[in-house]
Amino acid sequence: MEHIEGPDPNLSGGAYASNPSPSTATFILCSECADSLAITLEQKLAHARKERDAYAGHLSMLKSASSPSASTDPHSNSSSPTDNSIHANSDTDLDNDSALAELAALERESLLVQQNLADVERELEEIDAAEQEYWIQVNALQMHQLSIEEERDSLHSRLAVANAGLERLEKTNVYNDAFRIWHDGPFGTINGFRLGRLPNLPVEWNEINAALGQSLLLVDVLATKLGFIFKGYKLVPMGSFSRIEKIEGDKAAYELYGSNDFTVLLFWNRRFDNALVAFLQCIQQLGDFIQQRDSKLKLPYAIHKDKIGDVSIRVQFNQDEQWTRALKFMLVNIRFLLVCCVSAGK
Repeated sequence: MEHIEGPDPNLSGGAYASNPSPSTATFILCSECADSLAITLEQKLAHARKERDAYAGHLSMLKSASSPSASTDPHSNSSSPTDNSIHANSDTDLDNDSALAELAALERESLLVQQNLADVERELEEIDAAEQEYWIQVNALQMHQLSIEEERDSLHSRLAVANAGLERLEKTNVYNDAFRIWHDGPFGTINGFRLGRLPNLPVEWNEINAALGQSLLLVDVLATKLGFIFKGYKLVPMGSFSRIEKIEGDKAAYELYGSNDFTVLLFWNRRFDNALVAFLQCIQQLGDFIQQRDSKLKLPYAIHKDKIGDVSIRVQFNQDEQWTRALKFMLVNIRFLLVCCVSAGK
């Protein structure tokens, strides 16, 4: 009789056996591992089905073999009725015993085959359940991967926008935006405020004072950025009412703003002139400090005492055209200091 091998012991040692409860299994697999596991499960499933078919065919063969055989014709041998009958009975008893023994063996083998077949079918069910759970986990993993990829793409887009904004800001000169120095005909301007006045183009003192306050604030900011401390003077930016304090020798405070009050005009103009001259000295000191760091950087208009570019900065005993021109030169020098400070920062 052909020997039928039992189920493959490796079949019950597969992925489903390591976790007898597939419903609670948790698979954390990459795409390559998932594909490899799927191929392994399909191979084991095909092997189990092939083994089940072998058991089923063998069981059918056993059932066919256990059916009663056709009886022998008693008249086939007429040589000696008595002897033949004795021998026939003896042979029949032997055949019956052999048949019964063989039948019992077949029945035992049939039970074993049925048991093996039931085990294989149960393993097939477990493999099917494990495969179903596997595909559920694969789908969940793919959905999670898609979610991560979408979030990654979103972060890349936000990063690109942030980098573009950063690059734009790095190219932006904050000082130029905060203190725009330009000109308006014969007047120098800072943030749109004109400096100076002409007989045919009178400028209100409120506008002149605002321009002087912006100029003093800018020089103070540039000195702070460069780590420079003025010698003998302290700038006090206060908008249209800024002043310069003399902190060495004869200490005093000079108001850097004018007035239309004729009752104090002479006295006020003298203090105002002192403030303008002190402001020129502060600009000169900052220019010298920058030139010490780079000898090629020199103020466009030379400053000597109360003159800038050979034009006096004083209001008293001066013509409006000359005073306006001196203020314009002063703004050009401040603009030069601004450019040098920005270049040093870069």
